[in-house]
Amino acid sequence: MKIIDSVDTEASPVYSPLCQRIVRDGTEVDIQIYKDDAGGWLLEIVDQSWNSTTWDDSFATDKAALAEALKTIETEGIASLLGFGAATKARH
Repeated sequence: MKIIDSVDTEASPVYSPLCQRIVRDGTEVDIQIYKDDAGGWLLEIVDQSWNSTTWDDSFATDKAALAEALKTIETEGIASLLGFGAATKARH
């Protein structure tokens, strides 16, 4: 009898090379940008406690997603992206 391993049919996300870690005022967040099923780019920012902030809408390019992340950090501060406890926030 031949045993065949099952293959995971779900594809891994395609991450942008623009993903990066940002440190401001001693606080780190990871900017994660990855493709959605429709060819757009999704933006998620994960803090040091693994809380994530996601944007509801996708972006046409990974550069646009990165620009939005950096603009948010610059205008609202990095603390605006921090979660408290195990939570996920969505931005519109």
